[in-house]
Amino acid sequence: MEFVVMGALAGLRIIEVSQVLAGPFCGYQFALLGAEVIKVELPHSPDCARGRGPLPALNAEGIGLTYQVQGGNKKSLALDFRAEPGRAALLKLVERADVFLENYSTGVLDDFGLGYDDLRKCNPKIVHCSMTGYGETGPRATKGAYDNTIQATSGTIAQCDGQKPGVSFIDYAAGYSAAFAISAALLQRERTGEGCHISASMLEVALSLMAPEAASKQVPEARLKVPEAGISAFDTADGRLMLGAFKPTQYRKLGACLASLGHNIPLLAGVSDWNDVESHSAAIRASLEPVFREHTAEEWQAVLEAADIPAEKILPLEEAVASPQIAARGYFAPSPDDPSIPLPLAAYRMSLGGPMLTGAPPKLGHHNRQILEGLGYSLEEIAALRNSGVMQ
Repeated sequence: MEFVVMGALAGLRIIEVSQVLAGPFCGYQFALLGAEVIKVELPHSPDCARGRGPLPALNAEGIGLTYQVQGGNKKSLALDFRAEPGRAALLKLVERADVFLENYSTGVLDDFGLGYDDLRKCNPKIVHCSMTGYGETGPRATKGAYDNTIQATSGTIAQCDGQKPGVSFIDYAAGYSAAFAISAALLQRERTGEGCHISASMLEVALSLMAPEAASKQVPEARLKVPEAGISAFDTADGRLMLGAFKPTQYRKLGACLASLGHNIPLLAGVSDWNDVESHSAAIRASLEPVFREHTAEEWQAVLEAADIPAEKILPLEEAVASPQIAARGYFAPSPDDPSIPLPLAAYRMSLGGPMLTGAPPKLGHHNRQILEGLGYSLEEIAALRNSGVMQ
């Protein structure tokens, strides 16, 4: 299916030489806003995400759900850029591009003559973003990484009581971070006329997600042992409730709310600052636990929200994604090729030029001919590339 996407970034061309999650997710943000994003993969070793996901039939077709959720609106070019004819074709594409996005380990693409210094020779205005585990300097610069290993070395898993969170949030946050940096570089180019190189580090993203703890270089022992009562989970009559009383004023509101129901907890009324919260969290929690068991999570939500205190029942994922709030926001859009597959859009809406899904995630090499013809290749030259094994 061919498509025309109009959006805030229509007219931009992004070359995405990336795989797995962080890089493709970054590219997807631009594709949703109308940029032409060309995903370049090796013909015989494509993005492994194509073969991953809960639906084996899609995995076998090379369009697994792990790939699809960040593949919409993109074009696919299957090209072996390690060989000279493929490298030459990729450089021709770079000549007409705005951004080159890659997430290979530091130095890998340089070895193929596709590093920033190589690219800017053919396009001085190119914005080149290299996403790596540790950045391109320092003793670990050339070390490979995945979300889980970065969670380990960043202190994230230790912060979670030694348990790895069940989501790849560092990958996704790294994608957003790189997209922001690329956008800033493009705006800068409008003023200066110059492209630039961006070195994005997953490790530094992980630390940024724990900025207060990272800045202090440690977590006080008291906080490790005693969870903050006002932002803890409590058992109710039918499930778990996550309380959101973060500020001292909210602790006092919680005290007044519970007092109106016949539960007088003086410690809540006496919270005036963070020191009170830290000193009395264990006692406050002990007082709250039997109270919250008296009613269901939904009943407590209604009571607490009426008192302007955030609280949410802890939901399984299948209930969370089916909520009326998500439906009202239009977060999921049906795949243009298979309406039974809901694909996520961006986590925001715009009154003009916002994110939209108009093109299904392409199969490997779907746009080979279209892209190469656009670069001036004849049908005979395209056939020669295919016959040489450089292209699928």
